[in-house]
Parts: sequence; C-alpha cells; structure tokens
Amino acid sequence: MNPMREVQIDKVVINIGVGEAGDKLLRAQKVLESLTGQKAIQTLSKSTNRDFGIRQGMPIGAKVTLRGERADRFLREAFYARNNILFRYTFDRQGNFSFGVADYTDFKGVRYDPDIGLFGMDVSVTLRRPGYRVARRRVRRRRIPHRHRTTPQEAVDYVTGRYEVEVKG
Repeated sequence: MNPMREVQIDKVVINIGVGEAGDKLLRAQKVLESLTGQKAIQTLSKSTNRDFGIRQGMPIGAKVTLRGERADRFLREAFYARNNILFRYTFDRQGNFSFGVADYTDFKGVRYDPDIGLFGMDVSVTLRRPGYRVARRRVRRRRIPHRHRTTPQEAVDYVTGRYEVEVKG
C-alpha cells in the first residue's frame, strides 16, 4: 500500500466544560492533567450569555491536546472506558469523530476522589493522511484534493482495525 494513503491520528483533544471559573475549573484541570500527564489550559467563552451568567472572555472549561504516542495511549484508555463501542453518527464527513466519557473514574486504575468530584469529558479525534502540511505551511500553501481526504468509511475501518472498536448503527 502507498504510505501516503495511510490514515493517521493528527490530534486528540480532551475537553471538560464546567461553565464557571474558580475552584470547579481548577479541579477539572487537575483531572485532565492526571489522566493525560500534560498541562491543561483554560478555554474562554466566545460570547456573553446573561441567562447562564457568562461574560465574553470568561474561563469556562479546560482542555488538553495530545499528539503522537500520548494520543494513541490515551485513545486506547478512552475506548476501554466506553467498552470499545462507538456509533456511526459520531463520524463527520472528513472522517473525524468525537465521543463522550461520562465519568473520569471509568478509566483503568482511576479511583473516585471526593475532593475532586465527578467530571465527564468530550474526546475529539482528528484523522489525517501524510501530506496535510501542504495546506498549513506558510510558503507555497496549497489545497488538499478531495481524493486525499479521509472519508467516514476509511475512518471507521481505521478505528475498527487498529483499536478493535465496534462501530454500531
């Protein structure tokens, strides 16, 4: 097979939205750092919503972006927490997929800590093929042709083959 046609993981983004700044946000960051071994950053609100008491630029969540071996290791653990089951509707037209983990204690070897509480998280996975740098580089930027983009079926085949995940629906 042509090595330029192989599907790879570009990045895995883990997000916990808490909706407010303060102690709850710091606990969410602590959960992400303990699960991934990487420093979490705060996400800021993009707009003001008076009903929820949120102002523009206010920290309302935490996220971590993983690449390479760390992303692969975390994804295996996240699939285990989901009992190795995904649904077909979680895949978008570009072959990327997202899923949620209801509680951080679903991961192997993680125990409930009453000081932290319970937090669920969203996991978003971006897939790509080699050569996508052409679309993002600074000099001589070009478009990626449609035939080189990842389709939803190729993403399903990649996930079922590499991680032994069952895709339903």
